[in-house]
Amino acid sequence: MSLRKRLPTSIVLLAFAFCLVQFVPPLWFLLIVLLLILASLLEFYSLFRVKRIFPQKIFGIVLALLITASFYFEEFSLALALYLCLLLAAVYYVISIRTLEKLATFPQSITLTFFGAIYLSFTLNHFYLLKVEKGPSAIFFLLAVIAMGDTGAYLFGSLWGRRKLAPIASPKKTWEGAIGGIVFAVIGAVIIHFILLKDIALWMAILTGVIVHVVAQFSDPLESLFKRAAGVKDSSNVLPGHGGFLDRLDSLILATPFFYYFVGFFW
Repeated sequence: MSLRKRLPTSIVLLAFAFCLVQFVPPLWFLLIVLLLILASLLEFYSLFRVKRIFPQKIFGIVLALLITASFYFEEFSLALALYLCLLLAAVYYVISIRTLEKLATFPQSITLTFFGAIYLSFTLNHFYLLKVEKGPSAIFFLLAVIAMGDTGAYLFGSLWGRRKLAPIASPKKTWEGAIGGIVFAVIGAVIIHFILLKDIALWMAILTGVIVHVVAQFSDPLESLFKRAAGVKDSSNVLPGHGGFLDRLDSLILATPFFYYFVGFFW
């Protein structure tokens, strides 16, 4: 995809992310993140139509809402949310499966429905925890590391990439690109350290940037595996030059909760 097509969308996305993180109150922040989660979840479910596997979209949205509620209401625990998800799944599928055709696709349907809700709602709702517990600066650090790391990986991979990193999941990713990603992730970490997080030791900021970027490099190809299995290039084309919401959030899916817990332990 050409830079000419990607750049305008990138500018809009960066401006949106900055305003969302810096100015939006916590509850509205949670609701906007939820909308992004649901949009990504619908894209995830739609990947499998080509294979004639149909996760239950409405039911998956309900599961995602229950998981999200556990992040906002202290008395509504994640354990309770997951149990209710399981209970509702039992009721829903026992009642709805009435033909041998539906029975044949039941394992794939329930697995993808459940996995999609947990994969996206549980992970990305950690943005809300970062917002209320660590503040905007921590989120800017995370976003800078991911964005700079992706940029470095693209540049190094385009110029010097030779050895494939994950040929099935991401054929264009190379070890050379991975090294460039780490270099740029460190640059992003150092910049945010000196601008917003001077109370954090420089070596800790660098270490965090490196480890978070490494986690992101597994998060991105994981999403790509689903697309390769479904035989599609992008999760959708809603974002010109960037694919879908799921494509833009793929690196953050695993990196966000990892960053939250890492910061909680070591910062």
